Amino acid sequence: MTERKPLILVDGSGYLYRAYHALPPLTNSRGEPTGAVYGVANMLRRMLREHDPELVAVVFDAPGRTFRDELFERYKANRPPMPDDLVAQLEPLRELVEAMGLPRLEVPGVEADDVIGTLARRAAARGLPVVIATGDKDMAQLVDGRIVLEDTMRGRVTDRAAVEARFGVPPERVVDWLALVGDSSDNIPGVPRVGPKTAARWLRQYGSLDELVRHADEIPGKAGESLRAHLDQLALSRELARIRTDLELDVDPESLRRRAPDTARLRELLRRLEFTSWLKELPREETAASDAPPASGARAGAGAGDPPAPAEGSAAGHAPDYELVLDEAALERWLERLSAAPLFALDTETTSLDYMEAEVVGLAFAVAPGEAAYVPL
Repeated sequence: MTERKPLILVDGSGYLYRAYHALPPLTNSRGEPTGAVYGVANMLRRMLREHDPELVAVVFDAPGRTFRDELFERYKANRPPMPDDLVAQLEPLRELVEAMGLPRLEVPGVEADDVIGTLARRAAARGLPVVIATGDKDMAQLVDGRIVLEDTMRGRVTDRAAVEARFGVPPERVVDWLALVGDSSDNIPGVPRVGPKTAARWLRQYGSLDELVRHADEIPGKAGESLRAHLDQLALSRELARIRTDLELDVDPESLRRRAPDTARLRELLRRLEFTSWLKELPREETAASDAPPASGARAGAGAGDPPAPAEGSAAGHAPDYELVLDEAALERWLERLSAAPLFALDTETTSLDYMEAEVVGLAFAVAPGEAAYVPL
């Protein structure tokens, strides 16, 4: 019996933030920010090529407060507001996802993680394999025999063995591990003096957080003292870290069917965003007047929907052609272009302008005006 194709659940919000911080700030000719959309779009296209899924959904966080904010007022309070140039890319990305024929989900009052967790568990319970496309370590708690994580930006798949190798505990104990260690990105408090290795050792020894709490008086040293001093917060930390898998959703995994792309809408969006490489791959646009002679002053062979001809003497004669390099094949192709180019430009993307503190997060190459690539590290 042929195994069914997996349900693909994409952490849309997570990838949007990652693309925004990993890529240099790209804009179209009107100055509208497009870099994060470009990064997510490339990830989605790669995922579709590799899996060719029948069932898929891209899940975003809905605006507004969630039940975690009600549980803990300072939940994610350390995060700055979403930058304006990222806010401006939310709606174009939503439109692009829908034009690609991919179901898009946003559920008020919960996070995208909870929607993904609920759908993943439902699908797995019916024997359907599930791939969660994410880079979020918290999702490791969802991994089981039918559910794996895939970080498409790093080419890394996480199964049960990989979870144990990374955390030192199996997936079902990751929530307990997070409660002990905390999560600074979400402002979830952990136990001071308790790091990842100590948390994993305790959980392996006692089996669960509940058993560890029951034997807290047996834990020696400063870490044991800190554990006993913070027992009251552990239940809250675990609840904040736990991804819900029991939501009442009005969608079913089997209903998340991939549709044919809306080519006309997709073409319009790609022109607006100026994603020229992708635009060139779309089927040629047909017009009702394709056999009619061109109007006075029009270019011969120009369709009604074609972009205007470049001005005579323009530098490149076409819109910029940028590529996000996400796999070895693309990297090898660009290395060959760089080797053959008589001259190329190189730029590094870093986390700071202070060379003593900066970390390199990406490399950008250009071989000609408007022909460049970016490699996130």
